[in-house]
Amino acid sequence: MGSTKYDLDARHAKALKAGYGSKSASEIFTQNAKRMAHESMNPKGISFRESRDSEVNPNSVPIILGLDVTGSMGHIPHELIKEGLPKLMGGIIQGGVPDPALLFLGIGDHECDSYPLQVGQFESGDDELDMWLTRTYIESGGGGNGGESYLLAWYFAAFHTRTDAFEKRNQKGLLFTIGDEPCLNVLPASAVREIMGTGQQTYTHTELLKEAQKRYEVYHISVLHSGQALTADRGWKELLGQNCLSITDHTDIPDVIKNIVCNKFKSSIPGTGVAGGLDNMQMF
Repeated sequence: MGSTKYDLDARHAKALKAGYGSKSASEIFTQNAKRMAHESMNPKGISFRESRDSEVNPNSVPIILGLDVTGSMGHIPHELIKEGLPKLMGGIIQGGVPDPALLFLGIGDHECDSYPLQVGQFESGDDELDMWLTRTYIESGGGGNGGESYLLAWYFAAFHTRTDAFEKRNQKGLLFTIGDEPCLNVLPASAVREIMGTGQQTYTHTELLKEAQKRYEVYHISVLHSGQALTADRGWKELLGQNCLSITDHTDIPDVIKNIVCNKFKSSIPGTGVAGGLDNMQMF
């Protein structure tokens, strides 16, 4: 994956033709009508998703974006396909990081949902990223069990991804989850087997976080749009410290991610200079 480049002009023209700015989420995310995940995003049997260098992307920068697709957060993918994704990718590239490779994950609730994990591919091109994003099934599930399965993003990143950034350059990738709930504390072996097809070990969320942190800088973007989200935010800050990024406006998500990516990678890529500050980031 990652053998194409992001073309903002082409993406703008395609978005106009596809009606991304005017169509409803149900018209764009067609898996919703089928009430099932797309078969290509079913993680069962996946060995690895790989972010590799290529001729057109010689310094690939792996970025995992775990989108909460439960009821209260299901609008975020719709906002991304309308405006947020080109803003994110364009901002990263124009900010001095020319070879981002983005992997979408759909995150639900492994205790309640039929599809608690959906997995795309690491991609760099506008066509490919739009394809994986719009294939995502916004299950709009979750439950009253005090959290969502953000730890599945950590599990998948730790055990089912490989990147040239880490293997060739000893550079960690970036992993972002986005949500408004606490993280569920336990991933049972039975859930791993159900989701992935194999699995013999039960993990706690802190164990999976440490495993993911070996090859990724791990962040959570906490969307503060309710009193419950404010309560969850306190727990995320205890868990991640300054890597919990709290926002009140979900449209700030592309800028928050762009600033983190550019500040981490810009100074390490030949000819791009030193990274700028975090002046556009809103944190509380």
